[in-house]
Amino acid sequence: MKHSRISSRAYLASYCRSIHKIRGHFALSRFVENLGPAHNVEIVPAPVRAITEIEDALTAFGQAPDHAIIVLPDGLVINNRSLIIERVNRAKIPVVYPYRIFAESGGLLSWGLDFVEVYRQAATYVDRILRGAKPTELPIQAPNKFNLVINLKTAQTFGFKIPPTLLALAYEVIE
Repeated sequence: MKHSRISSRAYLASYCRSIHKIRGHFALSRFVENLGPAHNVEIVPAPVRAITEIEDALTAFGQAPDHAIIVLPDGLVINNRSLIIERVNRAKIPVVYPYRIFAESGGLLSWGLDFVEVYRQAATYVDRILRGAKPTELPIQAPNKFNLVINLKTAQTFGFKIPPTLLALAYEVIE
């Protein structure tokens, strides 16, 4: 079986329910790297700290047919999403992005936190504190709702056929 290569970037905020147990940039990146062997996937980290490194990482990544990219949440990546989307779409590299704005901007798909639910959880905490609860006594809660957004137009441009089972799981399908 051929190994797929997935390039991870920067910082992992979600994708896994157990992620809340891990703290710090290094530990989160290491967590993602360690997921690869269990799924017969080679993880190739490509951390970027400057705009020029984004293009360099994408060029070094190559255009092999078995490659895919997981873009992890990071301010630099979010601020330069147009460059990233344009470059990977031109190369027809499948990418999973961390936020729906990437799929809305032409990216293939996003898998990320449902921020409405995150804010709802935060409001519950504020309410409890205003009613007298001590913040130190409140349980720590990890996000528990994630949304899959698929850009079907981009998938069709790539020539990808998205399975109906995956489409059924999507929170939103952009056509």
